Amino acid sequence: MHKHLFAFAATLSVLLGLTHPALADAIDGDWCQLDGKHMTIRGPAIVTPGGQQISGNYTRHFFTYVVPSGETGEGAAVEIRLLNENLAHERRTGDATVHEWQRCKPGIS
Repeated sequence: MHKHLFAFAATLSVLLGLTHPALADAIDGDWCQLDGKHMTIRGPAIVTPGGQQISGNYTRHFFTYVVPSGETGEGAAVEIRLLNENLAHERRTGDATVHEWQRCKPGIS
């Protein structure tokens, strides 16, 4: 009986090692700041904090775009890096400040 239990445990550990939990590990989604600003990233499309829909450069964990005219900081390059499934950091060229974004609560976009 011990041989069967050992074989079962070994097989189970191998199978569990082959599976990975599905995590929201992509930058896509709705992002909010405590001051009420929000943005939405969907692949290379972004609705900026100023409300304009533009395109940027997208990877699963990183997004860059240039602030469009009419918005604060227009012309600045913005880099957004996903730190975990609920937190992203934003930096702009010429500004050492890191701006924190959190996933919006359900119903906010």
